[in-house]
Amino acid sequence: MDRQTAPPRPTSYQLRGTTAWITFRRPEKFNAITEDMLGCIDADLSRAEEDRARVVVITGSGKAFCAGADLDDTRRDTGVDLNRIVENLRKAGQLTLRIEQFHVPVIAAVNGPAVAGGLELVLACDLVVAAESATISDGHANFGLFPGAGGSIRLPRVVGPNRARELMYTGLTVDARYMQELGLVNHVVPDDELVSAVTKIADRIGQASYDGVAAMKRVIRLGQDMSIDEGMALELEAAVAHLKSADVAEGLAAFAEGRRPDFNRGAR
Repeated sequence: MDRQTAPPRPTSYQLRGTTAWITFRRPEKFNAITEDMLGCIDADLSRAEEDRARVVVITGSGKAFCAGADLDDTRRDTGVDLNRIVENLRKAGQLTLRIEQFHVPVIAAVNGPAVAGGLELVLACDLVVAAESATISDGHANFGLFPGAGGSIRLPRVVGPNRARELMYTGLTVDARYMQELGLVNHVVPDDELVSAVTKIADRIGQASYDGVAAMKRVIRLGQDMSIDEGMALELEAAVAHLKSADVAEGLAAFAEGRRPDFNRGAR
């Protein structure tokens, strides 16, 4: 009996210092998303939690960041499996929520085109660093499709509803510089400096208070849907709770002693 070779894992995971790197590994398909890939990204996030990574980076391999859903993954002998599409949309939506709500910052290192579902992954991240050659597109309208993993909800919140309408209705492909002007992309760097630029940011975050940064992420996310009064009440609650953290004691001691605080004690 012939032994079938298992398909390669569609993502890879690597812990570099205190940063977990999750890389899409389907370059021949421009890192298009399959059901298996969604499960692997979710598993990689769980591994980052176990490793107590202080930052997570999501990036692509080859020429693309992510070309969106792999439509071939939804086909059967009888044609497109609509039930499977619905299930994949549900899983993709849950994944973007997990990224958005993940306890530590998640950085999108956009190495190439981010289209449709690829853009939705980017939108769920805290920070976005893009290579100069990277392009970004919602793209759903170009194929008569509709976003299902947060695109129509998050994009207007980031770039404003008017800009989002144009990008979504036209399926326009734009460069990273343009999306930086709109506020989605934090930094645009030369292609060959993407990894080093992201590493520098991740290392800087990794030196900060683990508990403090996690609390900041939570309050920023929740506060966006609150009034100023409600948001300030949430901020005060978080600030009071954070005073109990060992990081506060370390920070104050370091200030008094004229040294840099070391927030890595017991973090791993």
